[in-house]
Order: sequence, then structure tokens, then C-alpha cells
Amino acid sequence: MPEVNGIKVPFVPVINDRKDPVSGQKASTDSFDIIFQKELSKLKFSGHAMKRLEARNIQLSETELNKIQTAVSKAEAKGAKDSVVLMDDKAFIVNVPNKTVVTAMNINEENENIFTNIDSVVFT
Repeated sequence: MPEVNGIKVPFVPVINDRKDPVSGQKASTDSFDIIFQKELSKLKFSGHAMKRLEARNIQLSETELNKIQTAVSKAEAKGAKDSVVLMDDKAFIVNVPNKTVVTAMNINEENENIFTNIDSVVFT
């Protein structure tokens, strides 16, 4: 059983000096808060948006995802709440405070291009 300050404990203590087994270099010691904030800042897709992407055969590259993320960051800086992000022939409705894509569409394939309850538009 491991010891901490001479006391046997029923768990393995976490040591901040641990090394990555592959590289042999010191492993990242980001705190939970830092990791949590990084995850919160990432762009997310709602279940509805995922269904629309699949149904409308919209595939996004890493570059396109980064463009949407940048557009959302710009909209957030301006105080936007619900934005349309226009990129090439695609439109994404995004809830800016939650950084969540709510739906997606091909502009050329839609019969009615009407967006309601939107307070901003970002062109990428």
C-alpha cells in the first residue's frame, strides 16, 4: 500500500512530476479548470444540427470548422446572441453564448432563405 507522509493510503497519490511514457518528457499538468475552460470554448453541434448536416450531405473540413469558430468568436466579441454564419454556399445558425451550431443548410438548395430571431450575420 502506498504511503503519504508515512501514512498508508488506499490509493495511488497523484504526482505532478510524472512523465509521458511515450516521449519521456514531463506530462501536461493543466488544472481541471483550464481543461474545462478549453472544452467550453470549443464549437459544438446540437443533435438537430448533426441531423441536418447528415440529411443535407454537408461535410466540414477542419479549416471550415476553424472558420466557423472564428466567426462565432467575432460575433461573441460584438455581443451577438444568435447569428447566421455564412460560408460559401452554406449557412449555420449559431447560438453564440453556448457556442452551439443549432442548424445548418445549403443556401442553394433551400426554397425559402428566411432567418428569424437572428441578431447578427457573420460572413466568412
